[in-house]
Amino acid sequence: MATADAGTGRRRVTPPPWLVSGLRPQPTPIPWAAVLRASVAMAAPLAVGFAADRPAYGALVSMGALSGVIGDTADAYRMRIYNIAVPQLFGAVGVTLGSLVYGTGWASVGVLTAVALVSGMMSTIGAVASVSGLLLLLNSVVGAGLPMPDPWWVAPVLLAFGGLVVLALALLSWPFRRRLPERSAVARTYRAVAALLDAAGTPAYELHRQDVTERLNTSYDLILARRARYHGRSPAMVRTLSQLNVVIPLVEAAPAAHGEGRRLPEAVPAAVRALADDVARDRTGRPAPDLPPPDSPATRAVDTALRHTATVVHRGDPDPYNVDDRLGRPAALRVRVRRALRSVLLSEASWRYGLRLALCIGLAQALTSLIPVERSYWVALTVTFVLKPDYGSVFSRAVLRAVGTTAGLLVAAPLLAEVPSGWWFVPAMVVLAALIPALTAKGYAFQTAAVTPPILLLSDLFNHQGVNLVQPRFLDSLLGCAIVLVAGYLLWPESWHTRVGDRLADAVEDTADYVAYAFDLTSDHDRAERVRARRKLYRDLSAVRSEFQRALTEPPPVGTRAAAWWPLVVAVERIVDAATAARVRLNYGAPPPEPGEAVMIEGQLRELAAGIRTSETLVGVRADLTAIEEGILGALSQEVAAARAIASPQP
Repeated sequence: MATADAGTGRRRVTPPPWLVSGLRPQPTPIPWAAVLRASVAMAAPLAVGFAADRPAYGALVSMGALSGVIGDTADAYRMRIYNIAVPQLFGAVGVTLGSLVYGTGWASVGVLTAVALVSGMMSTIGAVASVSGLLLLLNSVVGAGLPMPDPWWVAPVLLAFGGLVVLALALLSWPFRRRLPERSAVARTYRAVAALLDAAGTPAYELHRQDVTERLNTSYDLILARRARYHGRSPAMVRTLSQLNVVIPLVEAAPAAHGEGRRLPEAVPAAVRALADDVARDRTGRPAPDLPPPDSPATRAVDTALRHTATVVHRGDPDPYNVDDRLGRPAALRVRVRRALRSVLLSEASWRYGLRLALCIGLAQALTSLIPVERSYWVALTVTFVLKPDYGSVFSRAVLRAVGTTAGLLVAAPLLAEVPSGWWFVPAMVVLAALIPALTAKGYAFQTAAVTPPILLLSDLFNHQGVNLVQPRFLDSLLGCAIVLVAGYLLWPESWHTRVGDRLADAVEDTADYVAYAFDLTSDHDRAERVRARRKLYRDLSAVRSEFQRALTEPPPVGTRAAAWWPLVVAVERIVDAATAARVRLNYGAPPPEPGEAVMIEGQLRELAAGIRTSETLVGVRADLTAIEEGILGALSQEVAAARAIASPQP
């Protein structure tokens, strides 16, 4: 009995899974180049400021560099320019607006609330707009809470300059590595495909297929974003895109090979790994791969796709006018900006998030105006960081923010107590700045813990309060987290619901469209259109997985309800694989399906989507099925039947 009681006691003190997942560091490598850039970009301005007897100026440049360090997340150099330079412009606007209302009381409340509305709506557009909106609001809060040097233009110029220092350091190796990020992304995609083919016929196949989807998404996003500028005129970009396009038939053939239930010869994944090395090293004129003869429609599909892939990879001069942008070439910049503005102004989700952020910032500023809170700008800063729309669960971020801030304050307290303000801040900043990129990829709590000490050291150059900054910052952070939990989480019904079901229903409807399109033998559909439809399917499923991971970090009942959807998420992914495999086998000699079979499966999928969309607990979706036991669509029919059974558990 004592043992049972002890076991029960141990279970009671076990942290909840959503908290454990946030506190578990991600197994990511340390980006040493980013670590070096952060140390130089944030410590050097302090040294220059002390040497010129202008420590406040050096602190402002270092603050701008901190924003650049956080935004330096892209691999491609052109994307780094967007990710760092564009947000710095919005940050300069933000600090200007904030400094104009410094010390004005309720006027600053109104201005910061309006800025929060704009910032929140911007954050729903995309990655660059999200960071830009973040800096717009953060710098507005800093400008309204800290005295900025005169004249008015000094602070925005110095902050923007700090971000540009990070960009300049990042671009130092551009002449030597300007094409390396794109080639490296494609080579990583090839290696993921090799691992997928090696896992065909084994339980590890599903995990590798997810990795291939992520690699393809990343590579296309990276290359098409750059190609939008060159419009097909850059031979290097044309060749890189053609190497990425040609791996798609190999990816399509993988489900067919996996469906046969047997391993592919080792020579097949070995040949793909060799092609990955050739892509990475930009080698041409290599011999054709030595492959065993195929003995089935699936292995014929793999053999044909692999030989064609090798031909394209080793070709030095692909036709620039015969390279298909599988996901569609991006429109001109002015067109994308116009579409984004129209979308953000007409989007209910955009207004909803903007109003949520504005409400929380308005409450934070109003409360700190009514209650004497020392250096109250930290409350609004906490609200901004926690309520970011693309950082995961609001609830878990609020808790992890409190945990990370506490850890950061424990590091900062002895530094502020023992390190005298002045030149000793420079070596301290060298170490503290290096921790930011090293810990950011480990998780949100780790990033918060890494960012807190440098911000406190920089704030001390304005406040000159030393260790007395620590306790107010801790209380301000807790107050900001409490505001977010109440006004940004509990008051919004959508916080208590997961969107996994809606997104999954969309993916099932897209699968039904793909089945109708792929097996309509009465029409001569363009193969490129089928490829685009299939890529869209896997992007949809990738979005479902992201939403599922976000929902799992929520406390019960949201996290528990989301976990119940997981078997159906896997079942839908298997349906897409089965549909792809059937189409590949059809292309390579398998008998076509009987008339009406594809129509029946399409109808079953649409019924499944309708049931998912109207169900919270996966009940009430069941219908009588007549499964196709034989033929090319037999496996697909079985996967559909399995998904429908999962969606309607028997009493």
